[in-house]
Amino acid sequence: MFQSTLLKRTMTLVVVSLLASALLATIAFIVAGRSATISLEADNAIKQDIRYKEVLTSHPEYFESVDFRLFFFDSSYATGHDYYLINEEGDIINSTSLEHRTLSKTDTYNLVPLLNTLQYDDLDGMGYTVENSSNVETLIFVAKIPVTIEGNAFNLYSLSYLNGYNSLVGKYLNILLLSTLMAAAFMLVPAYAFVSRMVLPLQEINEVAMEYGKGNFSIRADESHKGEIGELGQSFNFLADRLSKSINDLTAERNQLQDIFDVISDGIVVVDNNSVPITTNKAIHNLFDRAEKNNMFTERLQLIPFDDVWNDFEECIATGETKTRRIDNRDYAYQCTIIPKYNTTDNSIIGATGFFRDIFEEQKNERFRQDYVANISHELRTPLQTLRGLIEPLSDGMVKKEEDRQRYYQIILNETMRLSRLIDDMLELSKLQSRTLAFKTFPFNLNTLISNIEIRFKPIMKEAGIKFSVQNNYGELPTVVGNPDRVEQILVILLDNAKKYTPKGKTITISTDYIETEKKVYVSVADTGLGIHEYDIGHIFDRFFKADRARGKKGSGLGLSIAKELLTYMGETITVNSKYEEGSTFTFTLTKAEVPDAWD
Repeated sequence: MFQSTLLKRTMTLVVVSLLASALLATIAFIVAGRSATISLEADNAIKQDIRYKEVLTSHPEYFESVDFRLFFFDSSYATGHDYYLINEEGDIINSTSLEHRTLSKTDTYNLVPLLNTLQYDDLDGMGYTVENSSNVETLIFVAKIPVTIEGNAFNLYSLSYLNGYNSLVGKYLNILLLSTLMAAAFMLVPAYAFVSRMVLPLQEINEVAMEYGKGNFSIRADESHKGEIGELGQSFNFLADRLSKSINDLTAERNQLQDIFDVISDGIVVVDNNSVPITTNKAIHNLFDRAEKNNMFTERLQLIPFDDVWNDFEECIATGETKTRRIDNRDYAYQCTIIPKYNTTDNSIIGATGFFRDIFEEQKNERFRQDYVANISHELRTPLQTLRGLIEPLSDGMVKKEEDRQRYYQIILNETMRLSRLIDDMLELSKLQSRTLAFKTFPFNLNTLISNIEIRFKPIMKEAGIKFSVQNNYGELPTVVGNPDRVEQILVILLDNAKKYTPKGKTITISTDYIETEKKVYVSVADTGLGIHEYDIGHIFDRFFKADRARGKKGSGLGLSIAKELLTYMGETITVNSKYEEGSTFTFTLTKAEVPDAWD
């Protein structure tokens, strides 16, 4: 409260007003008091002299007596006046005794010329005047009473010296000042209370305004005060309601824009005119995870780990030109676009906005599409060229022997069947990936299926000089859920693939296991063949991919892709572990059935 500037100023104004009032009252009192005092003194003197005149007129014999005159002049000082008896020649005959006289002896010598120069107004036949005499140096009241002594005319002058009014006025003035100061001091307490009561609501409103400035719009001003302060409180509350609603609307719009901003898959970075990031979306923080994290000494390089991009930001802000850049690497690829940001008022550049898109998958898909078309063309062209090379000599009659013609026919048939299988595999893979190929899954006996596979492939592996075996690490496997025909197709794909890359004298093993906690059966096809290079293993399930192509192994490169899609369709997984020139192991899962019985 004591720190309130308004309170200080108001109390200062009150104090100054009281002091000014006291000063004006003093001046007015001095002016009015002087006149009133002179008038009062003059009235009293006139009344007294009129009474003397009445007495002397009624008893003229008093002044005929020398003793009376001596007594009168000796005792006249008690009346507060000085009396002088002057003859017609201007000589002082008698006067108030010198030791009691107000005027000094020197002043007395100057009195007669003064009295002769005064102009008298008649009052009941008695002249009088009020004079501020420079000769006598005092304010005097003079009354002239004509008297007769022994037949001679004399004038009795009564002089009242009004210099005593100053002390009287001073006494009244002291009383006035003291009473004014006491009244002012007494009024300061209610004035302070009144001003405090007036200032306190203003301070409360000021505190409310400060809270508004801090963003707290829940607080409200007191509207219960009467008059302008209550209206001011209502205005503040109305302002707070409108501001709160506006800010809530803006916050909702900002959050909506932020949500839209954050769901955009492209990374967005907004920088100021010093290339300092001020706004980012969520995508930018994970966009460059595949990029190298070198020279991460600054905050902006931690956000975008490419110096060239930040140079583009600076050039864009400096020149106002849109900058585009593509960053390519074996493990990542990014498309960068940076546009200038303008001030809406003066069209000056105040920053820039960068848009960043991960195009690695797009480029990968584009390369895959190109490879896919090339692989299809290659896989289709090989049998077609073979067919053409056989059909043309047959058509030209160049094959004379029946035995050669039959051999040619057999090769044509084999290539036709190979072409048909390739087309069937491509169609099946496309249907699997587009989920247009449907098959049912149900509980079946995996032990029987693996036994049949073992019987089927033993002679094939023996003929190829490969050691083939089945190893059950768990024992009798539980009933699993799936499609037995598709599971058999997967095992055939894995065994055919293993046979292609396993030389004579090496081994191929089917092993099974069951983990009760996972409710999963694990089926593995392991070989001790050529293995897979580490840079090929990540693409082993891609369409048309063939590891170690230089070795000229036959096949379309679709088998493993089909196997993975079949397992994905059934909700299972397949993994591969391989060491180059030591062998590979493909493992897929099957889920234990809820019912122990297999369906027929």
